Amino acid sequence: MPTVSIMKSSTVTVRTNKGVKIISRQKLRKYSWLPDVLRVKGSIVPRIIGPVLTVTIFATGAAYVWSRGVDISLTNSVVPLLSVVVGLILVFRNGTSYDRYYEGRKDFGTMVSHIRNLTRLIWINVSTPPEDDIAKGKSSAANLTPTQLRRRKVDAIKLCLCFAYAVKHYLRGEDGLEWEDYAGILPASTARLAQGLHAPSTKDYRYSKSPSAYASYAATEYTTRRNSGAASPTGGSTPGEGTASGLEADIERGRARSRSADATKRIRVKRSKDRLKQPGKTASTPLISSLQQTIDFSTDPDALCTPLPMVIAHEISRSLFKFRRDGYLETVGPAGVNAMNQLVQGMIDMMTCMERVANTPIPRSYSIHLKQCVSLYLFVLPFVLIKELGWGMVPIVTVVAFTLMGIEGIADEIEMPFGLDRADLPLERYCEDLKEEVEFMVEKLPEGGEGMYGYDDGQGDD
Repeated sequence: MPTVSIMKSSTVTVRTNKGVKIISRQKLRKYSWLPDVLRVKGSIVPRIIGPVLTVTIFATGAAYVWSRGVDISLTNSVVPLLSVVVGLILVFRNGTSYDRYYEGRKDFGTMVSHIRNLTRLIWINVSTPPEDDIAKGKSSAANLTPTQLRRRKVDAIKLCLCFAYAVKHYLRGEDGLEWEDYAGILPASTARLAQGLHAPSTKDYRYSKSPSAYASYAATEYTTRRNSGAASPTGGSTPGEGTASGLEADIERGRARSRSADATKRIRVKRSKDRLKQPGKTASTPLISSLQQTIDFSTDPDALCTPLPMVIAHEISRSLFKFRRDGYLETVGPAGVNAMNQLVQGMIDMMTCMERVANTPIPRSYSIHLKQCVSLYLFVLPFVLIKELGWGMVPIVTVVAFTLMGIEGIADEIEMPFGLDRADLPLERYCEDLKEEVEFMVEKLPEGGEGMYGYDDGQGDD
């Protein structure tokens, strides 16, 4: 007689006269629903067991009161109408939550596709001109050796890979740069940019006496600070004063901000301060102050921050610009460079779409009203069924509560697909798979230009 035993959580052992056969649960599901029907791990049962037991205890109490001779039955004329309304609300709730889940998966998958294409194009198209083209005067401006160029290509590819990890942490609101998956792929220069430790060479400190003075654009900073009241009483200091002190203060403020502020800029509903002023209060143009609203820009640029993925995308674009400037993208020409920049833009677009999902939760009032309607229906149902079913009403109400609350629990569990719950998207696995693909390409696949001679630039001289 065949016997069935479970060896592991993913396999079932069937012992017959012919021997022992191990069947995986995934294959068993093709023939029977039993593995999923009896499964508790991974189901919605742990999430709703408390509310369902509450309804069951209430139904049991109602049955006990009825058995004592108290007539608590209600008419069955209103409950069917309420059940229809509850069913429609649950269907809409579940559909909306799954749309958000599917949108998150689709956007992350599209972002991964853009990263795959961009890394492949960088690995193949960024190359030194062949020797016959160098003889024609088509040489690169940087004169890098193949080893040096390969290192620059690998750095750019690592930035593309780091973008996926940064988006994962950004969507989850995980701050800082100390995560293990950043090790080896996040360059130190990019980390300095994210922490605000970069001192641009174009920043003019000549007019800066106050460490918090705005000093970004030398052509307009004197007028801007003089009109905003940040300058000295005489209209600003003379050129040359405060240059060194302004640079040192800028770097020190960046270090202080890197220790206190989050580097990834946490996902939240309102990520920025509300600088939209009310009409007639702080408008700088008196004639239209009562009619218009004004927006105050930050007077302290060192207090600003940006998400880490945006910093990485900025560095990827700079890398492509340098490759094009130094003559290492001549094989694809301007059209190819534009296509690569379009991939970077697509990566940012997908991050923005996922940010929209993370920043736009389902209205809380809708969820509250849905729970109130379901609870009202479940607590009224025992009084409707008690007259016909008696004590048999208790399991019926329990099954109905399990069904309705389960649908609401599933919708609540998948509406935010970027979290760390069991039902959320496995972003770690997606990123690790992408990392393995990129490492395989760098280690095992040839670069562009190997075994090739020359290229056709359309000028007829090749």
